[in-house]
Amino acid sequence: MNSEVRVRFAPSPTGYLHVGGARTALFNWLHARHCGGKLVLRIEDTDKARNSQEAVQVILDGMRWLGLNWDEGPEVGGAYGPYFQSEREEIYERYFQELKAGGHLYEDNGSWRFRSPREIVVVDDMICGRIEFDLSNPGTHPDITIRRPDGSWIFHFVNVVDDIEMKITHVIRGEDHLSNTPKHLELFKVLGRTPPRYGHIPLILNKDGSKMSKRDEGASITTYIEAGYVPEAVRNYLCMLGWSPKDNREKIDIEETIRIFELEKVNRRNAHFDLDKCFWINGQYLAQMSIERFRELSIPFLQKAGVVFGSNEALTPVLTIVKEKIKHLTEVPAWVSYFFTEDYAFDPEAKQKTLSPAHAADRLRELAGAFASTDPWDVAAIEACLKTTASRLGIKTGELVHPTRVAVSGRSVGPSLYHMLEVLGRDRTVARMRHTADSHCG
Repeated sequence: MNSEVRVRFAPSPTGYLHVGGARTALFNWLHARHCGGKLVLRIEDTDKARNSQEAVQVILDGMRWLGLNWDEGPEVGGAYGPYFQSEREEIYERYFQELKAGGHLYEDNGSWRFRSPREIVVVDDMICGRIEFDLSNPGTHPDITIRRPDGSWIFHFVNVVDDIEMKITHVIRGEDHLSNTPKHLELFKVLGRTPPRYGHIPLILNKDGSKMSKRDEGASITTYIEAGYVPEAVRNYLCMLGWSPKDNREKIDIEETIRIFELEKVNRRNAHFDLDKCFWINGQYLAQMSIERFRELSIPFLQKAGVVFGSNEALTPVLTIVKEKIKHLTEVPAWVSYFFTEDYAFDPEAKQKTLSPAHAADRLRELAGAFASTDPWDVAAIEACLKTTASRLGIKTGELVHPTRVAVSGRSVGPSLYHMLEVLGRDRTVARMRHTADSHCG
């Protein structure tokens, strides 16, 4: 057998990248990286009626978003292609003829079936252990179809052929495929090929114990992309669905995960999906993330929202002061957009509450005048100026803080006011306060 570890992720492009499929891809990727091996991405698109190029792209985009780079496959190439089953017809035909010549096939109403040897097949599974399957009774284990009357191929046959041709050494897949494995081992045996090692990972269940389906909340990886989750946080959470570092940690760096991941340590019990836990891990990643990575992840959402921020140099200090407030990256545009335009909208409720009183305009002008001569323009000086002005006016600090916030941002919530004003700059702050006093008060 090839000494190099070679694993494969073989999705069918019939919809989107499901959490279960993504975890299968992840465990294959982790095993390959842990062993210094190769991950092959193979698209099982023999079902022409249900497959689509859009679904293929969703799979590729989802894997790239999760950081699961493949070593061979679509858009990468490799020595054992093509990597779309729809393009491997000649290969399947050759193996079909080999089985036929060996007397292992028979025709049944236009389809072709594989004649089972009718034996007890032992699956030595890396996760589930040693399991015996008695295939001797045709009543409970009928001969599998490998080719339909229309000439198209059935999963069992092409799956085995591709694993042979692509020199796959380990098949890591969901436990729902465990009952298929003895059938596949029968095919390997009659073809005279050494089968790969198998490892079947536990199913993903909902909180209520039901099997997670495509319709369940959080089932699609696209959901996390669109909702603005951090990709490394989702990947981290998927790692924990059936595996753990055994020390109660829930946030673990991917490089360490690669180092300590072993298939034999994958849990035998089914994993329970908890979107709240995934959200919590996402928050941990955001809180501990470097500002450079936060900026990198935020920019696509800002661009999509039409926020013109100019340069990274202009964006970085703004993101620095709002970062702790962000729970999903989709929230970033609303938290920062007013920094980059003078035509910002006012929240009607905030405006009514803080800018409608008769004294609002005069207080803003008074503070703006004090700010105009504040030097240096830093957090300490800004805070001292505001508190001194409030004291001189005989009012509480909060009676200036809230109107000032609304005046310069249009919003009643945001980052620390003093940090916000520091980033805005003295001239812009003063201009906004005076404009609001003239145009939005009363």
